[in-house]
Amino acid sequence: MTNERKPKKPREQYRLRTRLIHGSFATGRWDYDHHVVPPQSSSATYRLSSVHRGAQGFIEFATPESRRAPIYIYDRLDEPSRGMLEENLAVAEGGEVAVTFATGMAAVSGALGILTASGDQIVAHQVLYGCTHSLMTSWLPRYKIHTDFCDLCNPETLASVVTKQCRVVYFETPVNPTMELIDLQAVRRVVDRLNTGRADEERIRIVVDNTFSTPYCQRPLEHGVDLVVHSLTKDIGGFGTEMGGAVIGANEYFNLLMLYRKDFGGVLSPKNAWPILVYGLPTLATRMVNQQKSAMQVAEFLQRQAKVARVLYPGLPNFPQRELARRQMTTPDGAFAPGCMLYFELKGRDGTGNSAAEAAERFVDYVAEKSYTVTLAVSLGQIKTLIENPFSMTHAAIPDEEKIRCGLQPGGIRLSLGLEDWHDIIADLEDALEVV
Repeated sequence: MTNERKPKKPREQYRLRTRLIHGSFATGRWDYDHHVVPPQSSSATYRLSSVHRGAQGFIEFATPESRRAPIYIYDRLDEPSRGMLEENLAVAEGGEVAVTFATGMAAVSGALGILTASGDQIVAHQVLYGCTHSLMTSWLPRYKIHTDFCDLCNPETLASVVTKQCRVVYFETPVNPTMELIDLQAVRRVVDRLNTGRADEERIRIVVDNTFSTPYCQRPLEHGVDLVVHSLTKDIGGFGTEMGGAVIGANEYFNLLMLYRKDFGGVLSPKNAWPILVYGLPTLATRMVNQQKSAMQVAEFLQRQAKVARVLYPGLPNFPQRELARRQMTTPDGAFAPGCMLYFELKGRDGTGNSAAEAAERFVDYVAEKSYTVTLAVSLGQIKTLIENPFSMTHAAIPDEEKIRCGLQPGGIRLSLGLEDWHDIIADLEDALEVV
C-alpha cells in the first residue's frame, strides 16, 4: 500500500457513525490513492510471481497481523473485498479480528466448530433462533457434542447445568423473538467462577449472537464475551439483498476460524461482501436511529390496543428488564439504543373458541394481503417493515410444548421496523387489528 495517511487523532476517538463509514481507514488490502470506493474483487484465483511467493502465502495464511498486505492465492482462502469488510466489522464491534461466512448459520457453525470437539457440552439459553436450535439438537449430536438448555435470564442456573465437559455458553440478547435480555456481565462473572482451576484448553467460552442489537446498539465484547456472531443478512446488510455471517473476537481465534472456513467451505462471496462493505455497514447507524424511533411509536401504539395482550420492546418504560436494557443496550457514546425489533401477543376472543393463535394468524394474513407498509416475510433488519408468527414459522423446529414452556406463545407476533413513515405503519396495523 502506497497511501500512508493517518487520521490526526486515534480512530477510537471518532464516533461510531463515522467509524462505520471509514472503518479501519488505512488497509493493506487495497490502494486508496485513486479509489474512494473500493472496486469489487471478482477473481477466483490470483496470479503468483514465483513458487516462493505462493509458498509464503500459504505460510502466512490465517495469521493475524503477520503482514501489511496479504498474499492472495485463492478466493476461498482470502480476497480483498471480504477482507476489508472483516476489518471494518472488527472496528464496529470493538474486536481484534472478524471472519465472515456465507450466512449467519455458517458463522454460528464456525464459532461452535472451533470451540468444541467430540464429547463436549454446550449450554445454551432455552429460547434460540429455530435453525440454531436445530443445529444443536439435530446435527451436533452426530459428532457427540451435546447441548443442555437452561434459563440464562438467571445466570446462576449455569452452575447446576455446566459439566466438566462444557466448552461453550451460547445465547442471544435480546432473545429471538421474545425480546428477553440476558445480562452479559452477570454471565461473565458466573463463567469466570466456573473456569477457576480449569486448564486453558478446558475453559468455557461465551458466544453471543448480537444480530438483533447490531454493534450500534450493543457490543458484547465490551462486557467480557469471547466471541460475537452476526447474521450480516439482517441489519448490518440492511437491504435484504445479500446473505452473510460473521464471527468477531480476539486474535487468538483468527487462525482456527480461517482454517475452519477454508476446509468447510462456507466462505462469503466477494459479490455479497462488497455491498455490505459499501452500502450496508456504513449506513447502519443512520438507519438504526430512524428505525428505533418508529419502533417506539409502534410499541406505544400497540400497548394502547385492547386486543393486544402484551408488548415487549426494550425502549418501553414498562419493559420488565428496563434497567438492564439501559445499562447494556447503548451506543458507544452511552445513548440508550433499544433497537428496532419488537414482539407482541394478541388476545383470543373470549367465549367463541377463537384462540390467540387463530387471532394472530388472521391478523398476519390480513397484513400480508392488505397492508402497504408491512410485509409478511421471515428475516429482519431490512428497510421494509417485516412481520411474522415465530411460533409457526422461524421457530417451527422447536417442539410446541418446549416453546410454550419457555414463553413463546402461538399468538406471538414479531415485528422488524423498517424505514417507512411510522404513521403509515401504525395505520396499517390498526386496520388489521379491526378484523381480529
